[in-house]
Amino acid sequence: MKTAAVVLSGGSGKRMGTDRPKQYLDLGGYPVIYYSLMAFEESFIDEIVLVCAAGDEEMCRNDIADRYGFKKIKSIICGGRERYHSVMNGVSAVSADADYIFIHDGARPFISGKVLEGVLEDVKKYKASIVSVPAKDTVKLADEGAFVKATPPRKSVWQMQTPQVFEAALIRSAYGRLKEEEEKLLAQGVEISDDAMIVELLTDTRVHLYKGEYTNIKITTPEDLAYAEWFAANKYSGKLL
Repeated sequence: MKTAAVVLSGGSGKRMGTDRPKQYLDLGGYPVIYYSLMAFEESFIDEIVLVCAAGDEEMCRNDIADRYGFKKIKSIICGGRERYHSVMNGVSAVSADADYIFIHDGARPFISGKVLEGVLEDVKKYKASIVSVPAKDTVKLADEGAFVKATPPRKSVWQMQTPQVFEAALIRSAYGRLKEEEEKLLAQGVEISDDAMIVELLTDTRVHLYKGEYTNIKITTPEDLAYAEWFAANKYSGKLL
C-alpha cells in the first residue's frame, strides 16, 4: 500500500491582512506550513506533493523543503486559478502507483498523527473519508437578504476540515470528470468548495465523515494566528497532553 499527500500552499494573506501569505507567517519560530509538512513527514505517508502559488516554487524548495530537511517532498508545483484547480494539479503529480491520496490545507498546522492513522483506516473501508468535527453551535441557513430560511438539526451538521482522503483511482476519476463538466457546473451556479464535493457530484461513492479534533484549525484571520501561537507554545513545550 502506498499513500501520498497533496499539501496546498497557494493561499493569500487577504483575510489575514498581511502582505505575506498566511502559510508562510511565523508560528513559534517556523512557518505555519512547516507543521503540517512535518506531520506527514513523520507519518506513514510515502510522498508529498507541495502545491504553491506560481513563482513560489524556488522559495518553497530552498526555504522550506531543503532548509527543514523534508525528504518526502517528491515535487513542488504551482497551483491553478481556483483551489480545485490546484488540487487537480497536485493529484496529477502524485505517483501513478499511489493507493490513497490525502489532500490537506497547508494553513492547518495541527493535524495529528492519531487523526492521520484513523482516517487511513476509515478510507480503507469507505473509499472517501474526510476529517471533520460535529458543529458545536446551532447553524442557520440564510436567504439572499440574510433572513433565516431554515435551521438544520445540529446533530446533522459537521464542520469540514482536512485532510480529505480518497482512493487514488476514485479522486483521479472524479477530477477527470470535472475537466469535462466544469463549464456546465459553473453555468448552473455550483460553487465547488472542497474535494469531497467533487466526489459527491461526479461519482456514485458516498463520502464518510471521520471525526477529527477541534484543534485542527485553519489559520485564516489574525485571531486564528493568535490562538495557534498559544496552542503551539503549550503543545510543543509539553504543557498539553
